[in-house]
Amino acid sequence: MKARVLRHGLNLWPPFLCSGIRVAALADDYRYARVELRMRPWNRNYVGTHFGGSLFAMTDPFWMLLVMQALGREYFVWDKAGEIEFVKPGRGTVQAEFALEEATLGELRAAAAGGGKVLRWFDTAVVDRAGDVVARVRKQLYVRRKPAYRGGAEAAAR
Repeated sequence: MKARVLRHGLNLWPPFLCSGIRVAALADDYRYARVELRMRPWNRNYVGTHFGGSLFAMTDPFWMLLVMQALGREYFVWDKAGEIEFVKPGRGTVQAEFALEEATLGELRAAAAGGGKVLRWFDTAVVDRAGDVVARVRKQLYVRRKPAYRGGAEAAAR
């Protein structure tokens, strides 16, 4: 799927649209994304700051989407775990950036070459307009090469 189409689709997806979450950038090669969460009357909590769930939701699918698209159909890619640390109250517009390095993709390919599962953590900071960290989010991905793409005599016998 073209990144532009996915970005527009995510921006119209009701959980993002209704929460004030906007995908501001998604690179054509799926190596970079920037997501914003705007403060709205319907998405602030009792004390006037961003809901913690909204801060997590704005980061939730992106590492999986980037890795899945970058590795291609030869791999299974799933979210395995996630955690968030709230650093300071989030007000106004906050953003998160995701940059997937080629070295990371190489490590994942090498680790998954034999067909075993690979678990890898990815870290993301959610920052406010001043650049102060509002929250730190960690996502763990499960990556495994699909049997049909493992190569060798074993795959040829299938």
